[in-house]
Amino acid sequence: MAGGSGDKLWPWSRDNKPKQFTSIGPRRETMLRLAYERCLDLVPAENILVTTLEEYKDHVKKLIPELPDNNLLLEPVGRHTAPCTVYSAYTVIKRDPQAVMIMMPADNIIRRDENTRGTTEKAMIYAAEHDVLLAMGVIPTRPEPSYGYIQVTGGKEARDAGLPAPVKTFTEKPDIHIAEAFLKSGEFFWNSGIFVWKASIILEECVKYMPSITSLFEGWEAAIGTPAESAFLHKVYADCPKLSIDYGVMENTSRAWIYPITFKWMDLDNWEELYESTVTNNTGDDALDTEGNICNSESKLIKDCKDNIALTSNRKKMMAVRGLENFIVVDTDDVLLICPRDMNAYNEITSFTGLPDFEKFR
Repeated sequence: MAGGSGDKLWPWSRDNKPKQFTSIGPRRETMLRLAYERCLDLVPAENILVTTLEEYKDHVKKLIPELPDNNLLLEPVGRHTAPCTVYSAYTVIKRDPQAVMIMMPADNIIRRDENTRGTTEKAMIYAAEHDVLLAMGVIPTRPEPSYGYIQVTGGKEARDAGLPAPVKTFTEKPDIHIAEAFLKSGEFFWNSGIFVWKASIILEECVKYMPSITSLFEGWEAAIGTPAESAFLHKVYADCPKLSIDYGVMENTSRAWIYPITFKWMDLDNWEELYESTVTNNTGDDALDTEGNICNSESKLIKDCKDNIALTSNRKKMMAVRGLENFIVVDTDDVLLICPRDMNAYNEITSFTGLPDFEKFR
């Protein structure tokens, strides 16, 4: 799934080129390319689909030139993850009625290693053998209010068992005090946004709980995978509500299960998560110095500084920074952002009256 806007990483991520199509922070690879290569560890290339918006088609083709045209699913407009799920599932089930799907957001930071591959394969096998909807869950390490939480049936013992278990509740982005209570209880996982299920089973539940969406896809058999697909989708999405699959199905179905994961995972949705992911996954490529400063420039002078993010869209440009602590310095072709490395301060800057809307800003 590669259709998000990522406006919390402005000015690095823009509406015309959001984060999944950029080399975020010190990384040289784009998030979409990294996600595609992780999928290559799991399935043949011909079984990898990319769902994105029509306006991002050229970005995807540039980053994954080997992707067949019929594996690029283009939504006319963004309507969140529920319509995306229905469209993708109908595409998959037309090719193979017995297929198991894994749905991955392109903006996750996940290490490509044997643990990731092995855990994901086991989840896919479990979904093939059971008629359940698996949400892959991460054991929380801190009270993080920007993530969704999943409470497992069976309490702390069930969570710590490391085995699939039925879901009890979903909570989307609680405040910090509730997040602290969730962490203390030991009954909750972070919702990774990665789902595994049979295409047939997710469609059964979508029809049951989201008829306002699935009814719009009437006649999909004759349209999806044919030259009529684009016109069909434009008609569908014109009336399609904006809805997440979590809210539309997972919070209502009795088939929701959690599948615990142990591999490193992070949802890259803001500057703090970028900083933490860089520190946690430090590759020794000189992007992170001994004082905790992150800088992607090939030529840099960072002095008397600590715990800063200093990024430039032109890696050959000299970056010279002195005397800053806990700051964000982001230099792009048309914007220079300098502000404290604090989400409240960042939000204040990006909500100034004079700042153009993200979607129109260039």
